[in-house]
Amino acid sequence: MKIFAIEASGPVCGAAVMDGDVLVADYNILYKKTHSQSLVPMMDEVSKMVELDLKTVDAVALTKGPGSFTGVRIGTATAKGLGLALGKPLIPVPTVDAIAYNLYGTGSGRVICPIMDARRSQVYTGIYCFEEDTERFAVLHEQCVVEIEKIASELNSLGKQVIFLGDGVPVYRDRIAELMRVPYTFAPSHLSRQRAGTVAALAMQYWRERGDQCFVDADAFRPEYLRLSQAERERAAGIDTSQTIHRE
Repeated sequence: MKIFAIEASGPVCGAAVMDGDVLVADYNILYKKTHSQSLVPMMDEVSKMVELDLKTVDAVALTKGPGSFTGVRIGTATAKGLGLALGKPLIPVPTVDAIAYNLYGTGSGRVICPIMDARRSQVYTGIYCFEEDTERFAVLHEQCVVEIEKIASELNSLGKQVIFLGDGVPVYRDRIAELMRVPYTFAPSHLSRQRAGTVAALAMQYWRERGDQCFVDADAFRPEYLRLSQAERERAAGIDTSQTIHRE
C-alpha cells in the first residue's frame, strides 16, 4: 500500500509519501507563504526527490477538516484533483485526530488534547489516549468546536494528566493555566503542529483496520468544517458581504 498525503488544514503546509511501514518522505513548512503558493511545488519536489511515479500511488490522504477554511479548501481541491487525475481514492483523516496522532505511544495514564484556534473564543479540539495493553490509539471525544472552558472542564473530570498541543496553545496558554485542575504539560514544538507524515501514517492505519472501506471517491468527497465560515454566518444573518474581504 502506497499513500501520498497532503496537509493544508492549518498553518503548516506539507506533503508526504508512505510506502507500507516506511515513511519515505515528509516535507513540511510553516512560513509566511500561502498554501496556494507552496503546496503543489512541495508535492512536485517530494515526487522528484524520491523518484515517485504518482501512477503507482494507491490512495491520496488528506486532512478533511476542521481548520482554516481557506487551507482546508486548498487541500481538498488539490487532493480531489490529484485523485481524479490518477483515478485513485482519497483517505480523509480528521484534522484533530492527526494532530493527536503525533503523540502515539503516550502512556495510558495521560490524555492528549489538541487545540486549534478557531477564533471567536473557540477551539477545534478532541480528547485521545493510547491504550498500552492493546496498543490502540483511542478517541475519547471526537473532534468538535467548543469554548476552551468547556473542554478544560471535561479534561478536569477525567482526573488524568493532560498533554496539550496544536496552534491554539500559544493563544490559550494563560487561560489553560487558570482553568486546569489536573496536571498538564505542552508537547514540544516538533510534535505540536500538523505534519503530512502523520496524516500518511494515520491513513495507513485506517486502511489496515478497515481496508477499502476507508476509501472515499475523489469526486464525492466533501470536507468537514464543523461550523459555517464567517461569510456564511453573515449571509445567514442578512448582512451584505459583497464588499467585505474575509481572512479566516
